[in-house]
Amino acid sequence: MSSDTGTPRHVAIVMDGNGRWAKRRYLPRVFGHKAGVDTLVKTVLACADRGIEHLTVFAFSSENWKRPAEEVSFLMGLVLVAVEKYLAKLAAQGVRIRMIGDREQLTDRLRQACDRAESSTQHNTRITLWVAFAYGGRWDIVQACRAAMRDGVNPDELDEATLGRYMAFGGAPDPDLLIRTGGEVRISNFLLWQAAYSELVFSDCLWPDFDEAELDAAIRAFAARDRRFGLVKTSVAPAQATGT
Repeated sequence: MSSDTGTPRHVAIVMDGNGRWAKRRYLPRVFGHKAGVDTLVKTVLACADRGIEHLTVFAFSSENWKRPAEEVSFLMGLVLVAVEKYLAKLAAQGVRIRMIGDREQLTDRLRQACDRAESSTQHNTRITLWVAFAYGGRWDIVQACRAAMRDGVNPDELDEATLGRYMAFGGAPDPDLLIRTGGEVRISNFLLWQAAYSELVFSDCLWPDFDEAELDAAIRAFAARDRRFGLVKTSVAPAQATGT
């Protein structure tokens, strides 16, 4: 579905607030992460119901390796549990799963789980779920440059379109809408290349509490934006046509 209809074709989400959600309930942070996975599954299906073709979520950033070892270990294990618990359900709903990030940092078991999630859903077409795991926007740009250099791309021939093909997303469309929950107002090294013209929506809602009403509110905000991509619309009077 085209974003011209008011519905974004590609939505990206920074799923923030799991730890604070648990703390408010006097629970260990890991309970927030578990609740966050449940919210993610519901959100994937809600996006599919609304005709959104791509959903990208920031599951684990390059910087998250600096968190306490116990929490990092839990998050690694949570991926394995989530694949076992939800993979069949998502596959049956027509969800295609793609994992993007630095797999060199993952254990063999995690890499195998990522491979299984991708291979078992590769023919699904209802919605593509891009899971950014061990991912960072700067890492993505660097790895794309290195890949282009390995392929012998001539510096004089390297343009945005060429480098874009080496990004982790490959041929996926750039996100139309980027949502961050949890009340923080930054993108935190997420999709630095791809989100150049994304509409940004920041929500105070903690991620485990994110629901269809929050999703619809973000989509309404997106639909109300005047997206010009740096151009000037012919209907804008010259005196007004100074912004981008």
